[in-house]
Amino acid sequence: MVLYIPSSTWQQLPVLLATYETRTLTLVLASACNCHPIPHSSLFLLFIFIYINKQAQCIISKKLREFFLFLTDQAMAMRTKLSLAIFFFFLLALFSNLAFGKCKETEVEEEDPELVTCKHQCQQPQQYTEGDKRVCLQRCDRYHRMKQEREKQIQEETREKKEEESREREEEQQEQHEEQDENPYIFEEDKDFETRVETEGGRIRVLKKFTEKSKLLQGIENFRLAILEARAHTFVSPRHFDSEVVFFNIKGRAVLGLVSESETEKITLEPGDMIHIPAGTPLYIVNRDENDKLFLAMLHIPVSVSTPGKFEEFFGPGGRDPESVLSAFSWNVLQAALQTPKGKLEKLFDQQNEGSIFAISREQVRALAPTKKSSWWPFGGESKPQFNIFSKRPTISNGYGRLTEVGPDDDEKSWLQRLNLMLTFTNITQRSMSTIHYNSHATKIALVIDGRGHLQISCPHMSSRSSHSKHDKSSPSYHRISSDLKPGMVFVVPPGHPFVTIASNKENLLMICFEVNARDNKKFTFAGKDNIVSSLDNVAKELAFNYPSEMVNGVFDRKESFFFPFELPREERGRRADA
Repeated sequence: MVLYIPSSTWQQLPVLLATYETRTLTLVLASACNCHPIPHSSLFLLFIFIYINKQAQCIISKKLREFFLFLTDQAMAMRTKLSLAIFFFFLLALFSNLAFGKCKETEVEEEDPELVTCKHQCQQPQQYTEGDKRVCLQRCDRYHRMKQEREKQIQEETREKKEEESREREEEQQEQHEEQDENPYIFEEDKDFETRVETEGGRIRVLKKFTEKSKLLQGIENFRLAILEARAHTFVSPRHFDSEVVFFNIKGRAVLGLVSESETEKITLEPGDMIHIPAGTPLYIVNRDENDKLFLAMLHIPVSVSTPGKFEEFFGPGGRDPESVLSAFSWNVLQAALQTPKGKLEKLFDQQNEGSIFAISREQVRALAPTKKSSWWPFGGESKPQFNIFSKRPTISNGYGRLTEVGPDDDEKSWLQRLNLMLTFTNITQRSMSTIHYNSHATKIALVIDGRGHLQISCPHMSSRSSHSKHDKSSPSYHRISSDLKPGMVFVVPPGHPFVTIASNKENLLMICFEVNARDNKKFTFAGKDNIVSSLDNVAKELAFNYPSEMVNGVFDRKESFFFPFELPREERGRRADA
């Protein structure tokens, strides 16, 4: 039996496949060929039709699973002598052609309901002649192309809009990042310190890694600054660090116990005392004052090469809090090493639970105080810190300020030489300022310990972020980094960066500074006695400024050295310092 399908049905078959469910399509086809159900010969020709008809393939691909189930049901229902091998051969050929046929454009076209409807209406014989049908179909195609172009334009505009929104978000994030980095060298006490230890007796706060603030500070990534605060009559438990430590006693009176192989050396610390503690040295601290807190600044220089910029503290004596490092070892190891039964060891390491900083009695403070002078550990000398920077003779001093320096060049055999470190103390009188100056080699890490003031730094690294105008110059532009200063703040000044510090009108500004890479460091000034501009020969001066040297000297020459009164010229008085 030959399958007969009217021509109108053949033409409408793609539309039927696209718009009707498979079961409905089955009924239509069955009705068209006047067969109930479709015999195997009709089914065979239907396979052939779909196999050679690309348009039908593309539409059927969307209903592939349903169509497969439909064909399977028909195959199971019919009584046929057609071998299953031939049936599955044609089935395989159909699915292979559907899978690999190049019908993307046809699929897109025929899936457009408007185009399908338009062409369907054009094919109505009662409404159009053959010429009208061709014109109608051309209009449908032209409309479809225009629609595709509009959709493509809309997609392009949408893509461009999303890209623009993405760029705006990135720029906004970059601006926020730049705002955070607007002062990459300034560290606030309440923002940039993290509390590592806190008990009722006190706390230890550690400044974040310098590179977390800005990548511009990679040169001092391995240095960490910490502040110890301890209440009156408190004990800071014994510990050792995997870092070299420089202690500076900001305020209060302390006893520092340093443990050697055979004894504990006790050292009293007064405000201004500085002392170096080698890595691994066990120590404890006592605040021996009955009323005042103890404030110690600690500059850590980690010795571990595997974790730069990271230091750890290790508690030997301890219990549950602080936990002893010995708790990590097995009981068998501890019993063998200490020759003590496990029961006694458990009792010993279960007693302490007051934290690493806790209050002690007056009698215990007295018992921990030095009772006599003895040799300084581990070499000879008196039990005292290396030096007191408050009482040391200043390097520069006048009525407007005082600068005291102790550096590696003072004693070639000192620990400062080995650490390549300089310690300085600056006291700027109220309503006074330092000169504008810079270090040749050293990076300054400054801690404000008292008073208030103002800081300005000239930085070339920030100029590209702050300047939105393009200009042709043979030199970089410079950005002013400025901040008000108050106790507890830290600021960093890289070498070569000119800066100035100014005391407030009501109080002196006091700062201690750890200057890293200080060997052979020199200070160069732009104002005051012996500044670098005045030291230029006159011809070079005139060439540099394109201005007469006498006029330049009149601007830069000044009799004071390093510290001056902060006074604006008479015609400029009343303006702000940062204007």
